[in-house]
Amino acid sequence: MIFGLLKDRKVGEYRVIATPLEVSTIKADGHTVLVERDAGLMAGFSNEEYEEQGAEIVETTEEMYERADLLAKVKEIEEPEYKLLREGQIIYTCIHPAAHEQQVQAILDSKCIAFTAEDSHRYGSVNCEAAGKQGALMGLQAMLTINGGKGKFVSGLAGAPGMKVLILGGGLVGKSALQVLHSLGAWCTVMDVNFGTLRDIGQMYNEKVNTQLSTKQNIAKLLPEIDMVINCVKWPKGSKDYLIDREMLHLMEKGSVLVDISNDEDGAIESFRETTHEEPMYIENGVVHYCVSNIPGAIANSTSVAYAASVLGHLRSILNSGVREACIKDGYLRRSLTAYKGFLTHEETSAVQNRPWVRPEDILQIAQEMLDPAPPATVAKSDNFLKI
Repeated sequence: MIFGLLKDRKVGEYRVIATPLEVSTIKADGHTVLVERDAGLMAGFSNEEYEEQGAEIVETTEEMYERADLLAKVKEIEEPEYKLLREGQIIYTCIHPAAHEQQVQAILDSKCIAFTAEDSHRYGSVNCEAAGKQGALMGLQAMLTINGGKGKFVSGLAGAPGMKVLILGGGLVGKSALQVLHSLGAWCTVMDVNFGTLRDIGQMYNEKVNTQLSTKQNIAKLLPEIDMVINCVKWPKGSKDYLIDREMLHLMEKGSVLVDISNDEDGAIESFRETTHEEPMYIENGVVHYCVSNIPGAIANSTSVAYAASVLGHLRSILNSGVREACIKDGYLRRSLTAYKGFLTHEETSAVQNRPWVRPEDILQIAQEMLDPAPPATVAKSDNFLKI
């Protein structure tokens, strides 16, 4: 097959989904590799390094879409790319389909085969770890007086107490943020709805981290004494409620910081609006908001190296075995199948956008095979099935 490595064009995005090392492996499997010019440049990988591993450097995005059987990149398909998608072509990238209706429509109209990478990770995405760790550091940047924050130092100084931080969500993102902040000396509280998660965090840190059940009431009670809130909750799509609504901002002291790593429209934070690395912060009701959607792009080299290694298995499986066999062998890849030749195959997107869908097992005709199991990617359910 012909594998194409696309350059990401989202504002502030500098990562690349395959380094020259992964290209070398794919070439060794017998495939042709196309790399869009400067795809890895900002992450520290030159065109020459890719060429040394056998890749062909391609000048335009249009040629990449025209020639490649499987295309991969880090972030969403941008609007100028919609018209370039073609029938039967395979796309692997972070589509976030439930939140991007126009992108989904373009994918369906093109009749391409699309995988949303964020649902394909068996052990959690490296990007989540990166977002949690770097997001914590970005929050400390927002806390500086020169950025409108309280001007508190994370661990405190002689005679001055350290910061109090509330982390909403104890999953991979939250645990990663906690790892950084606790090691720097912040006073941390983690809230989650899973008592097993809270118990594990308490034991991991020898009960030196406070844990509480995540409820709106518990959050409101704690906010007046909190310096920084980090939201790491994957909020149910379509929910009309918030964990922190605008009125609750009045409970926070002026100069407090709110870092929304989960970064969802209609997410857990009502005052959220997406920002970029160029203008990362805004102040609402005296609270400094940091809401950059692609935080890992700020550490493009480290994230690219780790992320490329984590997805190589999926790319090789599709390239070497084809979509059908790859989805039989890996349930996490199967659940990430978003669209197949004009049919929606992503349950959450069906539920949120009220679109009819087909289970991947049915459209691929593999329901009777020995399928590798995987849990659902989200709690969203849809019985709006399309008969095929």
